[in-house]
Amino acid sequence: MTETAPRTRGTAPPGSAEPRPVGRLPRAAVHHPWWFALPAVLFFAAFFLLPNLLNFVYPFTDWSSYHAGIAFTGLDNFATIADDGSLLRALRTTLLYAALAALFQNGLGLGLALLLEADSRFNRFFRAVFFLPVLISALAVGYVFQALFDQDGAVNSLLGTDIPWLGSPTWTLVLVSAVHGWKWMGLAMLIYLAGLKGIPGELLEAAKADGAGPWRTFRSVRWPLLAPALTFNVTTALIGSMNTFDIVQATTGGGPAASTEVFNIYMFRVFGQGLYAQASAMSLVLFLVVVALAVPLVSGLRRRERML
Repeated sequence: MTETAPRTRGTAPPGSAEPRPVGRLPRAAVHHPWWFALPAVLFFAAFFLLPNLLNFVYPFTDWSSYHAGIAFTGLDNFATIADDGSLLRALRTTLLYAALAALFQNGLGLGLALLLEADSRFNRFFRAVFFLPVLISALAVGYVFQALFDQDGAVNSLLGTDIPWLGSPTWTLVLVSAVHGWKWMGLAMLIYLAGLKGIPGELLEAAKADGAGPWRTFRSVRWPLLAPALTFNVTTALIGSMNTFDIVQATTGGGPAASTEVFNIYMFRVFGQGLYAQASAMSLVLFLVVVALAVPLVSGLRRRERML
């Protein structure tokens, strides 16, 4: 009499059909009711979709705190905000701020990525340290730097000077955009680190065998292969800084002499005056400007990736 080995649960004897794994329900028994997603869909529609759709309607009305009703006015709001020159000034300030912030953010992020590229305990610790500003509220960052750069603040106390850091119509915009770049440099650092880690080691070894030094290797091998990371970082930095509000509002409030009045600060001021339709028109103008800049920018950077 031969002894048969005990059959474990979930196995089948030879020649029989493969059993269904234990604990897994058949496909027909798994139900996903559509109404499970209803709260999220309603929240999205009420607080995101509907306001964005109305932003294409209100700019063509006379909606304000001075009228009981809302009437269609065509392009009057756009003509009004273009006549006084404030719109062009705010657009010019916003574009300059965005370019400077993107430069600081990517320059600092790339520099940190190159310095902290090696996987050591020291580098991993400081990667986390430099990423911390990304997690801090932008409004809190603005108030901290406003206190530091105040004429009676810590920076002047440390340097023994009496410089009005946030009082120069020429340099305050540069300083605030540097604060913006400092806040988001950790995100750019992570993207560049991912790009550096994705470079094949064989290419670096081949460049070293050909006698290329660190600078030549970076310029000829590493920099071209960082093109996807550069595309992401430059695009997100420009679009994000063009929509800035928190840091500028906390540090300067748009001053001095409106030298840092970026578009959202200008829009906030007009909305506070009760001119809701004009503020909506400004919001629509900003949206169109961002789209007009983002589409060719992304297309150009992606074309550059294919050419390298």
